[in-house]
Amino acid sequence: MSNGSENVSPGFLVWRLSTKWRVAVDRAVTPLGLTHAKYALVASLYGMQRHGERPSQRRLADHTGLEPLYVSKLARSLESAGLLERTPDPRDPRAVQLALTEQGQERTRQAIEVVQGLLQQLLAPLGGLGSARTREFTRELTTLLDVPLDPFVNDSESDADNKSYDGESDDGQSDKEQP
Repeated sequence: MSNGSENVSPGFLVWRLSTKWRVAVDRAVTPLGLTHAKYALVASLYGMQRHGERPSQRRLADHTGLEPLYVSKLARSLESAGLLERTPDPRDPRAVQLALTEQGQERTRQAIEVVQGLLQQLLAPLGGLGSARTREFTRELTTLLDVPLDPFVNDSESDADNKSYDGESDDGQSDKEQP
């Protein structure tokens, strides 16, 4: 993939990296009965519980960036598997609080260990998890995640209309060649 990557858009590279990561995590946690999305949910819940929080489904959806309806579906599936419990929120009768069961905590610890191994592999070219390059990369990712995106706001619609997904314009020129 790295050959010719200077001619593709950053958006394409973000998409490729996120897809690569999702597929790798899916493969790694499948033996534990999880998917990437379920892992994201239980690992986030695990961290929140360790900090004394028992989040609502909505709070967990906000934290993970997943749609609330999808979190509800995943939570029901994890509850059926005995990994999670859903209880009414005493402060809000419309809300449901989530917590990992003992089995869920153990499974999550195993999954986190597996995914941490993947993360070490991914970050090795940057010097590993504790390197200065990785810390800078993490800051850059955080900056991008903090940018609100609205699909209906576009400063240069004509440029976007002429680009294909890989950063090539309809006339075959790369982003670097565009004015």
